[in-house]
Amino acid sequence: MREIWNKVDEYLNFNLLKEDRVLEDVLKANHEAGLPSIDVSPAQGKFLYLLAKLKGAKHILEIGTLGGYSSIWMGRALPEDGLLITLEYSQKHAQVAKENIKKAGLETKIEIIVGPALETLPTLKDIGYPSFDLIFIDADKPNNPHYLKWALEYSHPGTVIIGDNVVRNGRVVDEKSVDPGVKGSRELIDVLAKESRIEATALQTVGSKGYDGFVIGVVK
Repeated sequence: MREIWNKVDEYLNFNLLKEDRVLEDVLKANHEAGLPSIDVSPAQGKFLYLLAKLKGAKHILEIGTLGGYSSIWMGRALPEDGLLITLEYSQKHAQVAKENIKKAGLETKIEIIVGPALETLPTLKDIGYPSFDLIFIDADKPNNPHYLKWALEYSHPGTVIIGDNVVRNGRVVDEKSVDPGVKGSRELIDVLAKESRIEATALQTVGSKGYDGFVIGVVK
């Protein structure tokens, strides 16, 4: 099945995504810097771009930068006066992302804040970022429920919240799993199931990144 998924991704990418040297160079730079190959796929990156466009997002928050691949996709959807704040734990990853973002010509639209997200999130309002139109959660999975709670704090009616990698190759259904990523995904979904401030759903995905899925919600 994985071979078929890859072929379908290749077919869709060839037809629906234009050749993009900048993004190809970003993935190459990430690989050469030794960053893990866990970026969103090109199709998923364009999906994020289109969501930001559909939303008309002017202010975006990303939790988990890595090398800035998804940051660049979403940053391209911003208007001239738009801004994306992206939070990254690793100084090394942040430096790679900074160079990638500069090469993409988005250094005036994307700001990287370095440090543990659960420490930097409480500071955003104090430094002038009270709310966001779109929030993308794609960091360490055990902290997903905590990131969601902060995302809700930085939302307004209509804010779109997306959480990546929640299906975990189907293991999300294993209530006895001790895997931290699985537990984090289950806890995230548990919070969404009980949270009255947001309407949400989840979709399973297959492709070059394997079998996984994401949650998406809109704040009331």
